[in-house]
Amino acid sequence: MRVAIAGAGAVGRSIAAELVAGDHQVMLIERLAKQFEPHTVEQAEWVLADACELSSLEDAGIQLCDVVIAATGDDKANLVVSLLAKTVFAVRRVVARVNHPANEWLFTSAWGVDVAVSTPRVLAAMVEEAVSVGGLVQLLTLRQGQANLVEMTLPADTAWAGRPVGEVQLPRDAALVTILRGGRVIVPQPEDPLEAGDELLFVAAADVEGDIRRAFGH
Repeated sequence: MRVAIAGAGAVGRSIAAELVAGDHQVMLIERLAKQFEPHTVEQAEWVLADACELSSLEDAGIQLCDVVIAATGDDKANLVVSLLAKTVFAVRRVVARVNHPANEWLFTSAWGVDVAVSTPRVLAAMVEEAVSVGGLVQLLTLRQGQANLVEMTLPADTAWAGRPVGEVQLPRDAALVTILRGGRVIVPQPEDPLEAGDELLFVAAADVEGDIRRAFGH
């Protein structure tokens, strides 16, 4: 997979290093000379250019990329990069970093964003997930389908212990995709029994999250 990352700050370089380790082709686009440090991720292709400029993106060959990640520290720049990547160069998948929560509402398909990743939201969700039992915690917003990845941990006194997954009456626009149990990742089957302490991961439309809670008696 060929991936272009706009912004070679700490976040962009970290993402690039992870993707390179996964044997992906990575191109880092950075406009500031002081952050242009090819030695930090030597396996990546580095381009010194402004990713908000149409000609710069074309010269870099962004049209050949499968994924574009707008990872700068400027929300305005991330929106411009996303819009150009999707509407001008028809990049299949566009992921954008949200720096300020107040701007999160802008990061939608209208601006070419398929997936918006809000650092403050993710950190807050991780804190909630660590201390919340029985409640529903939103982990990630999937803008392309207007859905969320949400998590629920079954409490010790859950009435669902020993009952099969198939008995859970989930709303139409929700799906249980994974059960985390100890060190195991379980792809749930209808006959699989639930256990206290299970972490349940759902993909669900935002307007049915209350129905998920009610399905488990919360």
